[in-house]
Amino acid sequence: IFKFLGAISVDLGQDRIKPYLPTILSPLYRELNSNYAEQDPTLKNLSQEIIELLKKLVGLEAFSLAFSSVQKQANQKRAMRKKQRALQTVANPDIAARRKLKRHKNKAETRKRKIESLRPMYKAKRHRSNALKDLAMVE
Repeated sequence: IFKFLGAISVDLGQDRIKPYLPTILSPLYRELNSNYAEQDPTLKNLSQEIIELLKKLVGLEAFSLAFSSVQKQANQKRAMRKKQRALQTVANPDIAARRKLKRHKNKAETRKRKIESLRPMYKAKRHRSNALKDLAMVE
């Protein structure tokens, strides 16, 4: 998709690409700012190359305006999601408590996995899955 965006940008030219610049820049910006552990470095390099291509194509001023608008939009979305999460914690405490328990359980499992990888002879106690108990209607 990034290669397609770059090809379309070159094909449209300087004047016809300007209205679509924020739309093209948003996935590129998202890829550059992502911090996932399993992120592909080739995608990051490709997005950087396409950004440089766009910068040369439309000029620094137009590019900077579009890029700053994309950046501002992303920050607003992030702040809105954070605010909604905080409001949901207050509005639905039971859902928030379940989410917190799940996060703590995952953290403990990660810790056990890390210990096992550092010390192969050590076997951490694993929580037994009670899948059938969970499915049963217990009063």
